Amino acid sequence: MDKDKSSRNPKHGYNNSKDRQLEPYREKNTGPGKKMTDDNGVKVSNDQTTLRAGRRGPLLFEDYHFYKKQSFFNRERIPEKVVHARGFGVYGEFETYQSLRHLTAAQFLQEPGCKTPVFVRFSNFTGNRGSKDTAIDIRGFATKFYTQEGNYDMLALQFPVFILADSMKFMDLTHAAKPHPKVHIPQASVAHDSFWDYVANNQESAHMVMWLMSMRGRPRSWRMMAGWPINTFRFVNEQGKSTFVRFKWTPKLGVHSLLLDEANIIGGVDPDFHRRDITLAIESGHFPEYELGVQLIAEEDEFKYDFDVLDDTKLWPEEVVPVQPIGKMTLNRLVDNFFAEEEQSAFDPANLVPGIDFTNDPALQGRAFAYRDTELYRHHSSNFENLPVNKPITEKNFNLRKGRMKHRIDVDSVDYHNNSLAGNTPSEASFQEGGYVHYPGKVEGHVTRELPSDSFYDFFSQPRIFWNSLSPIEKQDLLETFVYHLGRVESQSVRQQNVEMWANVDREMACIIADKIGVERPKNSHVPVETSYPSLSQMNTPFYAYTQRVAVLIGDGFNGAEVTSTLNMLKQNGVLFEVISDSLGTVTGTDGTTLHVEKTFITTYPIVYDSIYIVGGRFENKAKLNQDIMDFVKEAYKHYKPIGVASTGQPYIRTSKNNNLAGIVFAENNPNFGHDFLSAIAQQRFWNRT
Repeated sequence: MDKDKSSRNPKHGYNNSKDRQLEPYREKNTGPGKKMTDDNGVKVSNDQTTLRAGRRGPLLFEDYHFYKKQSFFNRERIPEKVVHARGFGVYGEFETYQSLRHLTAAQFLQEPGCKTPVFVRFSNFTGNRGSKDTAIDIRGFATKFYTQEGNYDMLALQFPVFILADSMKFMDLTHAAKPHPKVHIPQASVAHDSFWDYVANNQESAHMVMWLMSMRGRPRSWRMMAGWPINTFRFVNEQGKSTFVRFKWTPKLGVHSLLLDEANIIGGVDPDFHRRDITLAIESGHFPEYELGVQLIAEEDEFKYDFDVLDDTKLWPEEVVPVQPIGKMTLNRLVDNFFAEEEQSAFDPANLVPGIDFTNDPALQGRAFAYRDTELYRHHSSNFENLPVNKPITEKNFNLRKGRMKHRIDVDSVDYHNNSLAGNTPSEASFQEGGYVHYPGKVEGHVTRELPSDSFYDFFSQPRIFWNSLSPIEKQDLLETFVYHLGRVESQSVRQQNVEMWANVDREMACIIADKIGVERPKNSHVPVETSYPSLSQMNTPFYAYTQRVAVLIGDGFNGAEVTSTLNMLKQNGVLFEVISDSLGTVTGTDGTTLHVEKTFITTYPIVYDSIYIVGGRFENKAKLNQDIMDFVKEAYKHYKPIGVASTGQPYIRTSKNNNLAGIVFAENNPNFGHDFLSAIAQQRFWNRT
């Protein structure tokens, strides 16, 4: 069997246990001597025209090759996910920093340096499979750990809180957020009446909606997006001691976002912006990295805090419950086939390993049912866990049988338990032998539909804390995003209800929104909470130049030594740049230096770059190209992005008494230009620019 191993590179971390397991499934259809066959292995003599009765006659039913080809094509799709339909998956590896034996029996967390293969799927909640990456949306960050004890699925969002406290409302939320059932618009957006009607009438949603309307709802990249599994789980150690735990993924590049205007424009000119970004990073060897941290609350401290540990609409403040780093994940390999691996991947919060267990978190309890049931519908088979991407790397011994598309050939004559004919095998495993044993938590009380505690009904204290924690820049951004969404709501009643609701978070904020969306100012005021936490502001995240994208705007006649020195410095520091000119080919400097042109002004857009480097030069249509360069300058300037200006590019920067040129670095008479430009790229935005 001919296998294509050209993309397998052990030094990039590809050669792990999951990768080796996938190898037998990889097939190559092209190459010297390859003859086409049908799915039955019979060689095909004609794959271009149908069989017909006479040259001008009708198609014959006996054309089985056409029937096989067309009927297979008709079934190439499986139902898309109801939520998180638009996704992208990559492989990687998780390495444990230290032993957590004192907290959990999970084997992949026992020894420092233990490496576990992972598959990660990033996704958008609202839009369909063909929608845009940059939508203002809830994003999934699902990680499948292929551990030696079986698969462990960790399903995170880019926020630490959920929009509902009880799973009973999940269908209602989804219906409200999805496009209008009559006209099926808007796509991948919650800027419409039904979502905001839901919010105003289900006010436990306030906290997550604050995060959604903030910069966090528009990540610059999946590589720069945090992830929280939101639910409360238990760690259980070998002695049976339980500790409440929440997890957090922190990107090593820091948490960074697009502006509202950028997200909307990029969604039109490059709807694949995020998947293109992570593909470029992995292919160039700039592997995304995330640190996994845990927040721990001792079982005896369950009622010590002013939030309920079981309430998913509340975060555990990091200043109160510190995040302890326990390991690092590196994403280092793209899938070989999008459908077979990404589209068929399935995640389930009920896929746990010994040492990690449920709590009575009401949202988690419902999620534990919903995910598997969804995949049973999508795949029309209970065998979806045996698809290569979902298959655990451990041995599987069970009495489960049959079902659609069963690949495994079970040769046992005994398929039940208990039995004597097979020595009662497969046999049960004790906790000490690695068997999954549920934590024996105490359960008592009357059957009820009450929420676990009265603090679940405190809808506004933590949203108020979130607002208090934001910088002035972030507050202004959040306000504009609220106005953008509520300004598209047609119902004046819904707009008014929202203004009254958001006054509970901050009256001044609600008054500004009211003035902008044409309704009366609210009558009430915000809750009396003045607490703030630095961890909630993105302004306190790390900033790097590494993997930032720079557009190099250039023509012939540039200063070769100056430009080469600058580009070399960018490359040495992991900055990604693209050379853009009026036509593909090469541009030549005054000293004969040549640069390969990767994009033209027609094939790319200024909005997709983090920074620009204006070199200028000679162009065939100078007037047209000058205007193209000025379009880049205007976009970068108004979005507060760094701008580097070569000695030949100064005519493109127009100074006036109204602009302070903050974040613009000039090469003219500046021997430190390269370092200064690099520092500006690392800063990313110059909010003081005028």
